[in-house]
Amino acid sequence: AQGACPDATVTQELLKEGFHKDLLVKVELGVVGEDAGGCTVAARTRLPRGIYVDPYEMASLQQHNLTKAVLIPDVIDVEAPEYLATDLLVLLYMEPDLQCSRCFRAAVPVHGRYHRPAEEREEALVVLKSPELLVCCCDHRLSAECWKPVEVEAPCSGKNNGPCGWYSLTHKPAYGESILQVPVGLRQHSSLVCVVTLLATMLCSSLILTAVCKYGHFSPMTCSG
Repeated sequence: AQGACPDATVTQELLKEGFHKDLLVKVELGVVGEDAGGCTVAARTRLPRGIYVDPYEMASLQQHNLTKAVLIPDVIDVEAPEYLATDLLVLLYMEPDLQCSRCFRAAVPVHGRYHRPAEEREEALVVLKSPELLVCCCDHRLSAECWKPVEVEAPCSGKNNGPCGWYSLTHKPAYGESILQVPVGLRQHSSLVCVVTLLATMLCSSLILTAVCKYGHFSPMTCSG
């Protein structure tokens, strides 16, 4: 996404394969970065219901200082399928990129949800739009030409030494979108899946019962009954 202010860019990538991926967000402030010295930079992105962040995994990562983010809502049903889930708002705090003085980056693990069986395609597409770039400053105000004040229900990097204001960088709509491909089953395979599942359940139950009768402390009459 190319910003309206000179040289400001926000990009995102989905890394790894399968249901479990890493969402990598990179920001290059360019000329507008001169106004953001000493401020907290964050990316606010809305995850559609087909993808989610595990709050328990996030808490573990934050405990080890591997990432920092605010989830809205903070209570997430990680077992819900896509058609019963809701959108999720993530405010991802970014760290300076050592290879670029005006660059920031952050990553967060995301997971795909199970979808309903499809009629023809063996995959569902989850579209992830470009994130919004936010900056929080406690010491000074940013230029009104590029930055607009916004209401964000999140702390400014944990500082409590005074009121902080969040600002959003005015930018053009994103030209590209990240797409997560989630494997799904086909409806015409439902009968086959049910039969195979039933047979596998019966086989496993028989093996367990045989093992219990053979190695358990039961009388022969109990097992024969």
